[in-house]
Amino acid sequence: MRIARFAHAKGMSFGVVEGEAEAGPQGLTIAEISGHPFGQITFSGVRWALSDVRLLSPILPSKVVCVGRNYAEHAAEHGAEVPKEPLLFLKPSTSVIGPRDAIRLPEFSKQVEHEAELAVVIGAPGARRADRAAAERAIFGYTCANDVTARDLQRSDSQWTRAKGFDSFCPIGPWITTGLDVTDLEIRCEVGRDPEEMEVRQLGRTGDMVFDAPALVSYVSHVMTLLPGDVVLTGTPAGVSPLTDGDTVSVRIEGIGELSNPVVSAA
Repeated sequence: MRIARFAHAKGMSFGVVEGEAEAGPQGLTIAEISGHPFGQITFSGVRWALSDVRLLSPILPSKVVCVGRNYAEHAAEHGAEVPKEPLLFLKPSTSVIGPRDAIRLPEFSKQVEHEAELAVVIGAPGARRADRAAAERAIFGYTCANDVTARDLQRSDSQWTRAKGFDSFCPIGPWITTGLDVTDLEIRCEVGRDPEEMEVRQLGRTGDMVFDAPALVSYVSHVMTLLPGDVVLTGTPAGVSPLTDGDTVSVRIEGIGELSNPVVSAA
């Protein structure tokens, strides 16, 4: 099931995306849900063409918990070792944006880079000191994310909050896919100015993660309580590179979909 959050002529709703993704946006509809998708899903009877609504970030988390260096090749490209335990950091909720929202390049940084990632969305009742089995039950679904990073500030600061925390530095979407086996999915990032000539910058597989999704959820839950709607980013494959004003960056994960965002200067 694909759960979307979307804006329409009458307000904002959650809904279930229907149709084959290969058919493109014109072939998809959204069946509106009455209430929140974490409860019993009840349909309102209203359906919208995807082309007639605006997709928002599929969830508004209280926090985004991120994992650094969870792909060996990405750690190597920065001259770093793979950590023996998950390396955690946070992105503020204010960094979250949705599909087609603009990533804004801050004037404080001269090197802002993309990081394509599989995102885990926590469902009810959350996770606190969860073992692996409980962590698996706590996972509501998965979506695409881009852990946008001001690389020069990451190097200069003693910690990563500023480099990772700017407004618009956490695109999430296009929807949450439930019931998906994420053991070994292709994850890619493409960047370009022409939709017909996008350059593949990152290409990896979730099977290359050092710590898999349930292990990460369990580990994080022993540090901090994960609330329903919280998001855990699982790390990025090798190939991160700079973004410039006028680019479009697209994160695509097999079985989920595509998250695309334009890049603009905040100055």
